[in-house]
Amino acid sequence: MTDYWDPLIERMPVDELKKVQEEKLVQLVHYVYNHSIFYRKRFDKAGISPDDINSLADITRLPFTTKQDLRDTYPTGMFCVPKKMVVRYHASSGTTGKPTVVGYTQNDINEWTISLARALTSIGIGREDVVQVGYGYGLFTGGLGLHYGAEMVGASAIPTSSGNTERQIELMQDLGSTVIACTPSYFLHMSEVVNKLGINFKDDTELKCGVFGAEPWSQEMRQRIEKQTGIKAYDIFGTSEISGPLFTECTYQDGIHIWADQFLIEVIDPKSGEQLPDGERGELVVTTLVKEALPLIRYRIGDLTVINSEPCKCGRTHPRIMRILGRTDDMIIVRGINVFPGQVEAVLLTIPEVAEHYQLIIDRKGELDTLTVQVEVTKDVFSDKISDLMRLENKVGKSLKTVLNLSAKVELVEPGTIPRSMGKAQRVIDKRKI
Repeated sequence: MTDYWDPLIERMPVDELKKVQEEKLVQLVHYVYNHSIFYRKRFDKAGISPDDINSLADITRLPFTTKQDLRDTYPTGMFCVPKKMVVRYHASSGTTGKPTVVGYTQNDINEWTISLARALTSIGIGREDVVQVGYGYGLFTGGLGLHYGAEMVGASAIPTSSGNTERQIELMQDLGSTVIACTPSYFLHMSEVVNKLGINFKDDTELKCGVFGAEPWSQEMRQRIEKQTGIKAYDIFGTSEISGPLFTECTYQDGIHIWADQFLIEVIDPKSGEQLPDGERGELVVTTLVKEALPLIRYRIGDLTVINSEPCKCGRTHPRIMRILGRTDDMIIVRGINVFPGQVEAVLLTIPEVAEHYQLIIDRKGELDTLTVQVEVTKDVFSDKISDLMRLENKVGKSLKTVLNLSAKVELVEPGTIPRSMGKAQRVIDKRKI
């Protein structure tokens, strides 16, 4: 089994890595200034010229980029290449129904795949493995990202996507899956189904590890998965804006390795924007050093974490981020889907029969997340027949699914039922213990 995908890069001395980052950062600011109307305007407004950026320390002079910028320039206003160079698009849901669109050149796809090849190799996945990819395929980046990474390291990929659990278990047994890649909550649900079928992962499958992400999960959940199933559970990280799933822990499970030759990371104070030193909790900021179609400079991810720049026990010298500790915004993740209360509100406000008061209740039924949307109806509607209310529930549910790409249970409640607040309304009640 190969310990490293590319040891010359993965074990590069830190000083050399920083020189590589510095060279690529200087190239990047010139590239975006010359190829992106968005960044040229942003730099000019900040009074920054590409010639002002000559070292890593100069990065703090550059303005931040946010998800709102991607929304404001929808669909391709931030791209740096013509459409003829874009070989693929992915998209994630937006707060008002419009998705965030990400484009890729062929080189972008290659760099994404290399990132995952390094990551998967670091947890011992190689030519002898069969990787069952239970993340969603399509516009969501999870499935195809893992798929390409698995194939690059020489493993066999099974593109099962999510759902159809008994069939997944059957294929896992018949094809000898050694790796499962999916959300941790779905794997726990799969574990419940396995038990109901009277089999277990240890004796009846060849499964050795899982690559889990796309939703928040705790160290306690990792321990629970490993104890119940006998496999090793690894964390994976990425966002659709910076490519998709990109980074994992190594076998030491002590932080997620971020490839410094491809990405420059910072942690900042979410309020002041000031850069924080290693070891301090703050908001993760990522600069993409090698992306061509949609490079991002100082992109505020919104996740809270800690950076550890000390070389890992595995010998890799690239910085690590520790487990994600929360969010700076009101985004919630349900079954791997990003959901903002604003998305729900935007839908509800288009339906005259419901009022503006609502709550999102997230819970975990068995091992799967559930989303319930409680919304008050108008006084006139509340006195209608039960059949009319059921039709309205169905109408609201269909409208929400169109925007969220996620099924939600809709509960219509009497006017005045949802608690009022003099301050910020409590829109989200998360009952999950994760």
